[in-house]
Amino acid sequence: MNEQPYNPLHGITLKTLVTRLVDHFGFDYLGKQIKIKCFTQDPSIQSSLKFLRKTPWAREKVEQLYIKNQNKLSEQK
Repeated sequence: MNEQPYNPLHGITLKTLVTRLVDHFGFDYLGKQIKIKCFTQDPSIQSSLKFLRKTPWAREKVEQLYIKNQNKLSEQK
C-alpha cells in the first residue's frame, strides 16, 4: 500500500470531510466561503457529495477549507 504520511487528507473520505465541515460551520457559512449552489440552495450532504465528486475545482476548494480548519475540526471527532 502506498503510504502518504504528509497528506493531511489521507484516510479521510469526502463524506467525512463534508460532514465535519457542515457539523462545525453549517451550510450558511460554507455557502459564503465557497459560492456553490449545493451549499446555498436546498443544501444537503448527499447533494453536496454528488456535486463535489463531479466537480474537481469545487472539491479542491472544500478540501482546502478543511485543511485550513483541520485543528478546529479534529477537536469535534
